[in-house]
This record gives sequence, structure tokens and C-alpha cells, in this order.
Amino acid sequence: KRVYKTTYYPTVPPSDSDIQVVSKETDYLDTLAYKYYGDPTLYWIIANVNNLGKGRMSVPAGITLRIPTKINQIVDKFNRLNS
Repeated sequence: KRVYKTTYYPTVPPSDSDIQVVSKETDYLDTLAYKYYGDPTLYWIIANVNNLGKGRMSVPAGITLRIPTKINQIVDKFNRLNS
């Protein structure tokens, strides 16, 4: 029997250390996560803070994206919420 569990994402308030980038036509969440975090599986951080729909990896061109830099804190909160 399969059991599905809800995934909870932490609220990530804006920080002075956040990076702001304007998206290009060729941008995808996983490639941005790899570029800024060195880990494409952290795409959900960028998606979450920018209110980008779940299940989509492409990013609309020309929007300003917030890229949080305190990823260790974010991942720790995520793990606590979902343990």
C-alpha cells in the first residue's frame, strides 16, 4: 500500500544577501540551482521564493528572480518541517 506524504516548504524571508537576476528564455530552475548552489536538486528553493508553479522547470523570460544565498538554513528548516 502506498502512502503519500505532504511536503512542507519553509517560508524564506528576503535577505540583503539574496541575489537578483533577470531570467532569460533559456533558464530552467534546475540549471539556476546548479549555477548558484552547485546542486540542481535545490531547484525548489528558487521555485518556492519566486512563487513559480510546482511541476514546471522552465522559467518565464524577463522576470526578476530572487535567489536566496543562505541555503543551509533553508535546507535545515525544510528537513525539520518534513521529518
